[in-house]
Amino acid sequence: MALVENGGRQATAAPTSPFAIELKGISKAFGPVQANKDINFAVPRGTIHGIIGENGAGKSTLMSILYGFYKADAGQIFINGKLTAIPDSQSAIRAGIGMVFQHFKLVQNFTVLENVILGAEDGPMLNSSLAKARKVLGDLSREYELDVDPDALIEDLSVGHQQRVEILKALYRQADILILDEPTGVLTPDEADHLFRILNGLKDQGKTIILITHKLREIMEATDNVSVMRRGTMVDTVKTAESSPESLAELMVGRKVLLEVDKGTAAPGAVVLTVQDLKVKDEHGIERLKGVSFDLRAGEILGIAGVAGNGQSELLEALGGIARATGKITLNGVDLPLTGAQANGQTRREAGIAHVPEDRQHLGLIMDFTAWENMAFGYHNDPKYQKNALFMDNDALRADTEKKMATYDVRPPIPGLQAKSFSGGNQQKIVVAREMEQNPDLLLIGQPTRGVDIGAIEFIHNQIIALRDQGKAILLVSVELDEIMSLSDRIAVMFDGRIMGFSDPETTNERELGLLMAGVGGKA
Repeated sequence: MALVENGGRQATAAPTSPFAIELKGISKAFGPVQANKDINFAVPRGTIHGIIGENGAGKSTLMSILYGFYKADAGQIFINGKLTAIPDSQSAIRAGIGMVFQHFKLVQNFTVLENVILGAEDGPMLNSSLAKARKVLGDLSREYELDVDPDALIEDLSVGHQQRVEILKALYRQADILILDEPTGVLTPDEADHLFRILNGLKDQGKTIILITHKLREIMEATDNVSVMRRGTMVDTVKTAESSPESLAELMVGRKVLLEVDKGTAAPGAVVLTVQDLKVKDEHGIERLKGVSFDLRAGEILGIAGVAGNGQSELLEALGGIARATGKITLNGVDLPLTGAQANGQTRREAGIAHVPEDRQHLGLIMDFTAWENMAFGYHNDPKYQKNALFMDNDALRADTEKKMATYDVRPPIPGLQAKSFSGGNQQKIVVAREMEQNPDLLLIGQPTRGVDIGAIEFIHNQIIALRDQGKAILLVSVELDEIMSLSDRIAVMFDGRIMGFSDPETTNERELGLLMAGVGGKA
């Protein structure tokens, strides 16, 4: 490993092992939950190694141990053949390891530049660190086309741009070993393809990449080898070229998985939702939604496609009563308020709208609250949860949560566990279960399978189709073009706050949709 000035690395002797990483007998428990059990795992140097598994299989925990975020209860870590103690993330950085977490580790009220140098400062006087980082960040941004404003506050950036900052942080430290946990969950297909070109370039320079992802297409296209985890254990490691998506999916869940959506022809009924000339301005007065109009019928899925940041989030928030808007929204012939007041979310639910937000951690859950408490949010006035006029029936809510956790295979199935203790995919299942089980007339669902494993994707897709077949109207927003095309009965493409056109998923293709997503053309 070479000496790296940015990350504070120490020069070491040339590696003697063909493996960049070896984990031997790693175990980790959180109370009664055994997250990792006697894991043995090796990654050849200069390769891209995939790790896949269901939500709660222990993938992120294992990598968090490698990065020093958690301490293993038992086992040993070898870096380039040398037994290495990694009690904290600074030790991991000194050992040449960088990690991009699924849920960003960014200080929201710091700038991009301040976040990049955090933990890699030259000393107590920050001016020199900031000046050096500004130059290096500019070079990295240009080299890898990861442009972000170094002086922008993190809280003002889109989710996609925050992801870029996390990647730049790792590249700034010039790690020899780079761990990426679900790095494309917030990227468009083109951005994801570009990221993998970057990773291949890093591999060509001798870097070792560990990729945690639920997307089997990415595994097949980007990795040299892939390891499969299930329920805290390492099931198998195979050469990617000698495997298939079907065989990997079966290893992940222990059964055959249907990788394509199985749905019949839609039978749309009466108009449920009418949107007319809907406009939304952000806190700076910039118009983000610019006169959107459409109808949505019962028994129909309308998919909203588009590159992140083109008004899809604002559309969901206006329909869900979160954002202030102008125009007109009518549900079942009744006009809905557009003030964006706090009570509007509850009003929407009482009117028959369920909402799975795009950002589960900030809009879908309160992370320090338990699963059963989170299951009540938005529905706490439901009579089945009321003991009397003053108190909720917590026992009924816990029992209801247990039932939903079993139906949606939330792991671990512990209603009293805090939301922050669940993996990202299981957090998503909690939100999806809460909203889908309310028998809504209209379901608003944003990024339904972000960070969710292949078995859960199959289940959530089937639930969406089942709701459609029950006559529910569904508005689906997803950056996954495959998901939009396979689930939708109609597709609307958004660009720069407007609907560019509507397409039939049976007759359109990715090129046509891609042009509309780029603002080229348009059709009614």
